[in-house]
Formats: sequence, structure tokens, C-alpha cells
Amino acid sequence: MRIVLLVCGALVAALNPASADMVTRESDITGIRLGQHILVDDGTCPTGQIKDITGTKLTANGITAVRKCVDRKTARR
Repeated sequence: MRIVLLVCGALVAALNPASADMVTRESDITGIRLGQHILVDDGTCPTGQIKDITGTKLTANGITAVRKCVDRKTARR
């Protein structure tokens, strides 16, 4: 029974699209999970873009995050 529940949980997690949280300051981010996208609207990106922080790699020190400016219209929400 446990195996069935674990498999169902994994399927639900895999089918659930990653959504992005939005904050106004990068310092508001207390932790990030692998694959999680957080949009930061702090004015550091050019006009029409927003900062996208993504948890990309698990290391011995925790999760490494990648920061990049992306178009506001195509940003994951």
C-alpha cells in the first residue's frame, strides 16, 4: 500500500506544472526548492524584464540558484 501511495504522489508531483512565486526583494526569499522558480520584481532588470531565480542543483551546501532576467510576458507564473 505504501508503494502505491508513493508512486501516486510522485505522479502528481511530476504532472503538476512548476509555478513561480513573486516577491519584490531577493532578500524575501528564505529558501528555494529544486526546480522552483521565484520571480523578483526589484527593478534590477531592464524595462520589460523580471528577474527569475531558479533552484537548479543540489550541492553539499544546499540548493544552488541561477538568476537571470526574462521577458515579463513569458515569465512562468
